Amino acid sequence: MRRGASAVTGRVRIIVNPTSGRGRGARCLDSIRSAFAAHGMTDLRLTERAGDEERLAHQAMDDGVHTLVVCGGDGTWGKVAGAVVGGSSPGADLPTGASAAPPLRLAFLSAGTGNDFAKNLRAPTSDPAAMARMISEGALERLVDMGRVDDRLFLNVAGFGFDVAVLRSSDGGRWLRGPALYVATAVQELFSFEGIECRVCPDASDLLAPWTRRLLMVFANGAHFGGAFRVAPDAVVDDGALDAIIVGDTARWRRAPLLGRVLHGTHLANAHVQHAKGERFTVAFREPPWFEADGDLYRAAMPECEVHVIPGALRVLDAPQ
Repeated sequence: MRRGASAVTGRVRIIVNPTSGRGRGARCLDSIRSAFAAHGMTDLRLTERAGDEERLAHQAMDDGVHTLVVCGGDGTWGKVAGAVVGGSSPGADLPTGASAAPPLRLAFLSAGTGNDFAKNLRAPTSDPAAMARMISEGALERLVDMGRVDDRLFLNVAGFGFDVAVLRSSDGGRWLRGPALYVATAVQELFSFEGIECRVCPDASDLLAPWTRRLLMVFANGAHFGGAFRVAPDAVVDDGALDAIIVGDTARWRRAPLLGRVLHGTHLANAHVQHAKGERFTVAFREPPWFEADGDLYRAAMPECEVHVIPGALRVLDAPQ
């Protein structure tokens, strides 16, 4: 999508999720507060409970905030982005295609477990002082896409199958942090996951195709997920398309080498992996499936799900090359 240089003017607010990254957000709070205060940006709010991101995002829009800095991880970023675009407004119609980007623009600070979406940007997302300076002096403004599964918007990826099993199991891994948690849990689940039966097609016209057992389906806006995996190495966050990565069922002894290839982004050439880039996909299951969107789990309302891209949905601040 189009990009352009833009100085940041108007009101700036910072949202921090103190529980992100298993407390990393809280540990970063003092450095964030001082870094932004040095440039006259002192309007800082904390999330108070799960799901509070949407409330704070809508409040920022109501208050006329021009630039919203969001400190957290993929789940926090996705919830705020979804609220800004309109996906979490009570009673609001969800966007179905390209539309005018919202007046409020976002900048991201990394304090989560994987921080995967930030890897698609050049902005200093891990350095509060550099981010505050960039915002104060002017930054590149970039229109990025979002994805949608039924009534849930996502910023980075949505996944079915193996990804859901890993997230469910990772809740017990309290002794691990960051990308190591996802990788360790993925290895644990690698030989026990049975796969899911489903149909996948670019639109609803092929739903009579045979049922096929698959290990993983990821619909990616960004290139990374799970903190360490380059699941969609060809994905670009502003190309107006999603990358569908579909891994077929395979013998258990083949799974470990395949997982290793996903770490390095070399798996697309594997015979068990399908890759398609498109604007819309239809997936059908035997029953309403569980799926993950930006690292959070949801249950679809129906066995049939629509997955599609919303081009240029979000204004994001970035750094030049």
